[in-house]
Amino acid sequence: MQNPTPVLSSVWPFPPIFWWQKVVHASVLHYDIAEHFEKMSYRNRYYIATAQGLHCLSIPLERGRDQRSTMNDTRIASAENWQQQHWRTLFSAYNRSPYFEFYRDGLEQLFLSRYDRLIDFNLASIHWVKKQLKLDFEEKMIGHYQKEYAGATDLRSLKPKNIAAFPCKTYSQVFSDRNGFIPHLSILDLLFNEGKYTKEFL
Repeated sequence: MQNPTPVLSSVWPFPPIFWWQKVVHASVLHYDIAEHFEKMSYRNRYYIATAQGLHCLSIPLERGRDQRSTMNDTRIASAENWQQQHWRTLFSAYNRSPYFEFYRDGLEQLFLSRYDRLIDFNLASIHWVKKQLKLDFEEKMIGHYQKEYAGATDLRSLKPKNIAAFPCKTYSQVFSDRNGFIPHLSILDLLFNEGKYTKEFL
């Protein structure tokens, strides 16, 4: 059953599971591409589980995280070999997960392609997951910034430091035997561990 309330969000790379739980039932997802980049947020980072525990994968930006560009104009520091580093980390963390092999080849292409703007990689990551889950929610871009949008579920202020306040159902994780269950990870963690059951979980 679709949610009649529109969802408003920033454009994040491989958004966390909580984000997808809000979006999966929405009929329309609005992306705010006019907002300014905000440091210490999900806008250029996503979290996974490794043998050492919680791990953050961050996309390097031109002028660093203190830039004042809008999301639409925020550019990736392509001189840094971040894509290879991210892929190697994902491979190392999830190579033995139940469903990694199923998604491996398609996902690797995202990390072999060049992206100049942060928003382009982030959208590509969302669209890749959307395709794997066979979701059909409508997407619209908002090119003018507004602090508040009446009648919309606004996810723009969600940050790693405050997401812990929300409940998270448990599922099997690769390193749970040594680290315990780690909540609110990137959708990739759920996808690699639950595969075709991911949509049902959401």
